[in-house]
Amino acid sequence: MYTAQDEQRLYQQAKTLLSADSSNLEETIQQLREVINYADWKYYVQSEPVLADFEYDTLFKKLTHLEGQYPEHVSADSPTQRVAKGLSERFPTVSHLVPMLSLDNTYNADDLLDWDRKCKEFAGTENIEYCVEPKYDGASISLIYENGTLVRGATRGDGVMGEEITTNIRQIRSIPLSAAFAKSNVNQIEIRGEVVIHKDVFAEYNAQRAAEGLAPLANPRNAASGTLRILDPKEVSKRKLSAILYHISYYTSDGTPDMLHTHYDSLNWLYQLGFPTPVKEMKRFNNINDVINYCAEFEQHRDDLAYEVDGLVIKVNSFDMQDKMGMTSHHPRWAVAYKFKARQATSKLLRVEFQVGRTGSVTPVAKIEPVPIGGVTVSSISLFNEDVVREKDLHIGDTVLVERAGDVIPYIVKPLSELRNGTEEDIVFPTHCPICNEALEKPEEEAVWRCINISCPAQVVERIIHFASKDAMDIRNMGDANVRKFYELGLLKNIPGIYTINWEEVAKLGGFGSKSITNLQTAIDNSKQQPLNRVIYGLGIRHVGETMAKTLANAVDHIRDLYDYTEEMLLALEDVGPKVAATVMHFFHTPENRHMIDLLEQAGVNLTNQKKAAPASGELAGKTFLFTGTLSRFKRSDAEALVEEKGGSILGGVSSKLNYLVVGEDAGSKLEKAKKLGTVAILTEEEFMSLAGLNG
Repeated sequence: MYTAQDEQRLYQQAKTLLSADSSNLEETIQQLREVINYADWKYYVQSEPVLADFEYDTLFKKLTHLEGQYPEHVSADSPTQRVAKGLSERFPTVSHLVPMLSLDNTYNADDLLDWDRKCKEFAGTENIEYCVEPKYDGASISLIYENGTLVRGATRGDGVMGEEITTNIRQIRSIPLSAAFAKSNVNQIEIRGEVVIHKDVFAEYNAQRAAEGLAPLANPRNAASGTLRILDPKEVSKRKLSAILYHISYYTSDGTPDMLHTHYDSLNWLYQLGFPTPVKEMKRFNNINDVINYCAEFEQHRDDLAYEVDGLVIKVNSFDMQDKMGMTSHHPRWAVAYKFKARQATSKLLRVEFQVGRTGSVTPVAKIEPVPIGGVTVSSISLFNEDVVREKDLHIGDTVLVERAGDVIPYIVKPLSELRNGTEEDIVFPTHCPICNEALEKPEEEAVWRCINISCPAQVVERIIHFASKDAMDIRNMGDANVRKFYELGLLKNIPGIYTINWEEVAKLGGFGSKSITNLQTAIDNSKQQPLNRVIYGLGIRHVGETMAKTLANAVDHIRDLYDYTEEMLLALEDVGPKVAATVMHFFHTPENRHMIDLLEQAGVNLTNQKKAAPASGELAGKTFLFTGTLSRFKRSDAEALVEEKGGSILGGVSSKLNYLVVGEDAGSKLEKAKKLGTVAILTEEEFMSLAGLNG
């Protein structure tokens, strides 16, 4: 939907709008709508929020205020006229029985007092009882039960339509698959809630990922949202998700059951039926001042809860009163979120260090005086690139405002320039690599400076780590720590050196017994037989991921064939664009890289496309396949392996070169593209099995 350039432009536009408006009213309103729509898409579809909650709320309120002042500029497609949008194409869409609206947000006591005043006006009474409960930081869901049985689970989506994820919802053990609603004469009921991850489970899962050499998940909220969109229910089950259900949005029954007159009673009723609700943390108050005091008290103990919370939700308790107060197109008038203060602190910027990555990218890292933020001591913060340093106007010696985005990732919000005393120093970006002293280069289309010296020690270490990683050559026990230790001691100097390690010297090191050495030797020997695509991926060529590595491997008999590929030949391959063609050309025409490939072959590493070298035979010989949707008979990787075993090949996308698209459940855009193309045979899973010579 958005290109990289669009995303960069909109992010900068958001930051500009937070500080100042355009002098042109129509332009400001249009920019606000565009930025908010983008932020909604990143948050609800990508699970990658680009704005802090406070920033988003500030922009939304600014747009609401402007449209309120100038109603002639209100349009039907404004974000204020509908709830946030965002539906992926991975799951079928379904209609909510009642729209899932957003909540209006407050940040201080004055906001709550103003909200209380409005509630009394709409309700027509001074006597209102409020319920206060935690605002869980997870992914919103809607559940429908009919005759006591769970029949559907859906994501929030755009608030009107959501993604149907019933199979994944069933993996969440805290959600009952059935309940005794019939005893209360309730036939159909829609329940709202939040999918969350226990803090301990989240930490355990990230520790497991780290042990496997995988990147950790960013925070519990994104992890929960992302998990719900995983197509493999078994993987969803592994994540050990939980749920908190906090609202009954719709029901049908013979009369109104006693427990469905107030919000408080309804959640207690659900709790008694076996549903996870916030009854233990929920409080009732008869006046807003008690609510305000409780909010301040609760915020001091927010970390005592098992799940992440980012505020409290205050609701009018009476359902009749809720109905009388109604809602706007964006939020109910009878509920509001009190958002906790962001996890912020001030510290001093001591220095900036420059780190060199695997591809030579030079990243500035701020070293600050250690400061505790939300239970974690922060001393290092990535500044991403030179442009960020300049935009924030950072100086060595600045007092800086630091925040943990999503309560996880630290970043510098801004310098407190009013506290400068004249001793601050400019941050000087290096012109030469801080590791090898080679001149840095910065392509016009990039924001990152790079060291182009392929022998730069920092890059060498990172390339070795990547080559040995699970998704590349899968050399177990050759993790970051061992690679760095071997390199520092001179036992490992480059990628081919993995296969010529002096094990007698390793045995002299502490922590390396005979068993651990044997295991590492076995893993290294086994890696020599990895298929060519893993070797190509392991070489760390810029813009070449796992799928592109397969494309390149499938095009040749031996890796050296790529020496002779022209840019035109590369562009003719599936999904290869100009950037990939340029970096592949550069890599295989560099003498040092060719020498590395020679050394790998001498060490016995497989550099041939063994599948292509063997004559194509089998039921699927010469045919190309692609899979989409959720398969019921195979894992995706097993189905692809079966195709290759029977002489066929896998493509990375739908094109005129594709013979067969095998469609599972919840197929998305690939199916639509294949239908439009008209030349691709579309198979069910059973038809594919028959074609492959398997019994259905």
